Amino acid sequence: MAVFGLLATALGAVGLASPDALLAVMGFAPIPDARRAEGDHTLAFLTASSMAAVNMGVYYLLAALADWKAFFRWTVPFRLLTCAVFTLAVVTGRAPAGFLGVGLWEGLGAVVTGAALRYERNASPRAGRRHA
Repeated sequence: MAVFGLLATALGAVGLASPDALLAVMGFAPIPDARRAEGDHTLAFLTASSMAAVNMGVYYLLAALADWKAFFRWTVPFRLLTCAVFTLAVVTGRAPAGFLGVGLWEGLGAVVTGAALRYERNASPRAGRRHA
């Protein structure tokens, strides 16, 4: 959780400070401001989504610091949904192949989080036992 939170916060900060760098990371060719068409809201969208990433990253960091298991459980289905949406966006041609990395990251994060929660739940009763 903390790693995901740190990465989301960092990438959100990159998007706020240097939208073109974030576009390049996602597989888009940045367009110089002088060549942007009137009504192009790419930078506004990047600002909004980058700020959301910063907020989400901080939520994850705080949840990790508090060891808030309920929050961890809630993230699993929503990260799987995010994986599906980004993967379908690439498959249907709505987004560039670079978005597949986002989908895979979310899917892997959901699986690892779910596995860790399951491991902790199964290990918990044994951890409290005392040997005679």
